[in-house]
Amino acid sequence: MDCIFCKILKGEVPCEKIYENDQVFAFLDIMPVNPGHTLVIPKEHFENIEELPENILCEMSKVVKKIGQAMIKGLNVKGYNLALNNRTMAGQVVPHVHFHVIPRVKGDGLRLWPQRKYQEQEAQIVAEKLIKNL
Repeated sequence: MDCIFCKILKGEVPCEKIYENDQVFAFLDIMPVNPGHTLVIPKEHFENIEELPENILCEMSKVVKKIGQAMIKGLNVKGYNLALNNRTMAGQVVPHVHFHVIPRVKGDGLRLWPQRKYQEQEAQIVAEKLIKNL
């Protein structure tokens, strides 16, 4: 079963291509937060970042940087956000790992996620669990 991004890569679904190399493809999101909102995907299908080989992740990071620089210069924005919704619980809609590179403009309504404080000893317990599973 092909996902929508795989269909885009095969040319079955049109897109506005921004960048392409041997491993990575970048195109405009059809439902952008702001004009220029770009998706950066691996050309090979991987559902989430845990499945993604490190060499492809590194290449994706290089492309994300290029796209961000192009946004600052070409769109005259002062900044951009990077997002990767990893797995359904985190809001991943298309099961093909992808970075969002979102140009930011004043008053665009995009806000940071809510934050909270750790309860007593909670940070240490969480840190131990993470370290144990590295």
